[in-house]
Amino acid sequence: MHGFGETFPLVPRSSVSLSDEMGPVPRLGGPRTISPSHQKTIKTKPRGLDEETNVLTTANKILISEIQLDESVWAHLPDDLQIEILARVPPFLLFRLRPVCKRWNSILNDSGFISTHSRVPVHGPCLLTFWRNPSSQLSILSMPLKTWFKIPFGFLPDWVFWLVGSSGGLVCFTGFDELTFKTLICNPLTQTWQVLPSMHHNQQRQLILVKSNSGTDYKVIAASEISGDSKTIPTEVYDSRTGTWSLHDTMPAVSLCSSKMAFCDSRLYLETLNPIGLMVYQVDTGRWDYIPVKFPRSLLDGYLVSGAKKRLFLVGRVGIYSTLQSMRVWELDHGKSIWTEITRMPPRYFRSLLRLSAERFECFGQDNLICFTSWNQGKGLLYDVEKKSWSWIMGPAVQLCNSQVCFYEPRFDTLV
Repeated sequence: MHGFGETFPLVPRSSVSLSDEMGPVPRLGGPRTISPSHQKTIKTKPRGLDEETNVLTTANKILISEIQLDESVWAHLPDDLQIEILARVPPFLLFRLRPVCKRWNSILNDSGFISTHSRVPVHGPCLLTFWRNPSSQLSILSMPLKTWFKIPFGFLPDWVFWLVGSSGGLVCFTGFDELTFKTLICNPLTQTWQVLPSMHHNQQRQLILVKSNSGTDYKVIAASEISGDSKTIPTEVYDSRTGTWSLHDTMPAVSLCSSKMAFCDSRLYLETLNPIGLMVYQVDTGRWDYIPVKFPRSLLDGYLVSGAKKRLFLVGRVGIYSTLQSMRVWELDHGKSIWTEITRMPPRYFRSLLRLSAERFECFGQDNLICFTSWNQGKGLLYDVEKKSWSWIMGPAVQLCNSQVCFYEPRFDTLV
């Protein structure tokens, strides 16, 4: 395992606006004073009184003319109180506080801080983008803060080339170190990483990272080859608790629709063309099953997207000619094994996202948020399944154009 001990400068790239209104971002500052000229009359109705009471208006009331942060008090806060406060600071802003003092510089490695941070509410949805042209760059969009943050990428080896995905604060990459196919797991916030041992069948595979909801362990599932040949290679699963790959059932000989997979309710789903349906891998039993689910008519390209609470979505374009195409979202009825349409992308969003009928797009999801990105247009679009709302992800086009993108949850307490 490798670490990164220097200060981690996360620099905001640009402001980002979402069409949905979000709350204001709190700012940290020095001592503030409130002058008498800025005092406001606050009308309250105390419990038990019928008349309104005027506060700060007469000499008989306590007049607060100035509020100052006493340095002698704030400079000597107990350690446990400091940790409680810092654990609630947005993760990306913590790195700006590290140069304040030696204590704060070491706070990210403090066991008390890590324990407290694990109990506070999560930061909120983020998008992680990765691209290597001409050099490797890693950026994160914090949706709550509406800001892009650039993360130094030098802490990872040069052979890292493909972004596999993210789960529970961890990110998975793959690449070729000379002629050897390797898999790497890292935490971008702590900048710690680990190269996994070689698989039994060490070939370029379809991988998916799965983080445990209740613990610190994780698994990496290697299904078929990237080429879609599943006839001879068994499924392999890496378990962080044992640090080894284990061999499991071999996927039946099928024709896969794409290399895109979705993990939902302890099951791994893949689309198949021949026969038409879904291949389902049961992680608990290590077995593959087939579900004969018919796909919607005139489906041009489809993506399986996992949602919250066992929900599985199918997202894709429908139609033949560019003027008749539309983007739709279906949900799998597990009991009836059918796809039920739940929404259609409004035409104005569809025309802006994909200007050409054959234009390539990517789609992925997390917790009932579905993200669409256009490779050529450099645009991103979000759909909230619960709120049934659409919103643009605005920012520099280079952040999304020709980038590998996934949802990301920033966590300091997730260990590699």
